[in-house]
Amino acid sequence: MLEEKILADYKEAMKARDNLKSSVLSFLRAELLNAAVAKKKSRLEDTEVISVIKKQIKARQDSIEQFTRGGRPEMAQKEEAEMKILKDYLPPQLSLEEIKKIIEEAIIQTSAKDMKDMGRVMKEANAKIAGQADGRLVSDLVKERLLPKNS
Repeated sequence: MLEEKILADYKEAMKARDNLKSSVLSFLRAELLNAAVAKKKSRLEDTEVISVIKKQIKARQDSIEQFTRGGRPEMAQKEEAEMKILKDYLPPQLSLEEIKKIIEEAIIQTSAKDMKDMGRVMKEANAKIAGQADGRLVSDLVKERLLPKNS
């Protein structure tokens, strides 16, 4: 399971005195514990762990944007390095072509015709994509596909 891999990597980082990686993984482990407590579970499923990691990555992306706008490139670089560590725990991301293919299959399966069907298409597509693509990208691609073409 992913949680065990994170724990093992945390211990390894501590032994290697890798302060950046150990602090990122320590914070991630705390967030995983909080999520497990909130869900009244002793262990999280891998999909739930991935969800927590994605939230952490999103927070880093927001911080990078803020630091860059605020003229703090050294802080943005630190956040970038932390984000890279977190991304190593995500499943490989699908290519744009693979995402579009899954969306097409979802549109065919749901018999979607226009934007009213977007929810059904998103539900079907996300079931197959399962954390292997950015949700906003998938949403944008579905909208692009379902919106009427202006000739």
